[in-house]
Amino acid sequence: MEFEQIIRLIETVSASELTSFSLDNEEINIEMKKQKKEQVSVAALPVQTTIVPKSEAVVNEVAKTISGNEMKSPLVGTFYNAPSPDAEPFVKVGDRVKKGQTLGIIEAMKLMNEIECEYDGVIKEILVDNMDMVEYGQTLFIIE
Repeated sequence: MEFEQIIRLIETVSASELTSFSLDNEEINIEMKKQKKEQVSVAALPVQTTIVPKSEAVVNEVAKTISGNEMKSPLVGTFYNAPSPDAEPFVKVGDRVKKGQTLGIIEAMKLMNEIECEYDGVIKEILVDNMDMVEYGQTLFIIE
């Protein structure tokens, strides 16, 4: 097989939907793989969202006035306080919670991740609202 033929073969496989190709004969052994690109389509929603970050001073002030165990966000995403829009929230201030109990959901890259309680206790403060964007490490709940 000549060099030009190999180049044409590479171009043909690259332009195709194939993810793997191999050619093995007496003269040559060629194996090609390409990563299939994942297409993600997102439907546009007629919703206007305004994100207002809390100032560092406000966050520090809240941390000073509330004592207890902090439940922090394990990832970046959208926080949901209930399993569906018309359902009751998982927890409210004053609820007694147990370790492993679901406190909320964070949607990240179209995956729903349940946030499980790490402590037994009582919900003293919920620091995020439904559908808030949350950051990694952001405190979501205070549990005493």
